[in-house]
Amino acid sequence: MSVLRITRTVYDAMRVHGEEAYPAEACGALLDRFSPGGSVVETAVRATNVLAGVDNTRYQIDPAELVRIERDARRQGLGIAGFYHSHPDHPAQWSQTDLAEAHWLGCCYVITAVAQGKAAVTNSFLLAGTTEEEKRFELGTILVDDELPENLPS
Repeated sequence: MSVLRITRTVYDAMRVHGEEAYPAEACGALLDRFSPGGSVVETAVRATNVLAGVDNTRYQIDPAELVRIERDARRQGLGIAGFYHSHPDHPAQWSQTDLAEAHWLGCCYVITAVAQGKAAVTNSFLLAGTTEEEKRFELGTILVDDELPENLPS
C-alpha cells in the first residue's frame, strides 16, 4: 500500500478547492520535495478545469498549463507527486474515466468527495503498473503532517 505524506496546509487547500469549485470538479497538481527520509507533498497547485461548466462530472488540465506547473516545480526543486480532483456529490472513489485518463504511472491521484458543497472523504490512489496497458489504481494511505509518526525523518 502506498503512503502519501502531505502537509496539513496542502490537505486542507485541496478540500477547500473542491468546495469552491462545486458543483464542478476542482483539479490540481501535488508537488513534493524528496529527502533521504522520503518525500512530503508541500504544495498544491490549482489548475483550471477546462471542462468546468461543460461537463461537471469530469476534469481536464490543459496540457500547456501542466507543462508550466512542471517547469515551475523543477525551478523550485520540487517534483510532481500526483494530482488531485474532487467528485461533487459522488464518493471519493476512482471511476473508469479517471483510470482511462490517468497516465502518470507511480503518481498518486487524490480524490475528495464534496457532498452538497462540503468536503467529506478524501482518498489517495497510486497509479501502479509499468505500462499503459497494465495500469491500475491501488488504494493508498494519506498521512497528514500532524499525524506522521515521530520516527519518520522529513
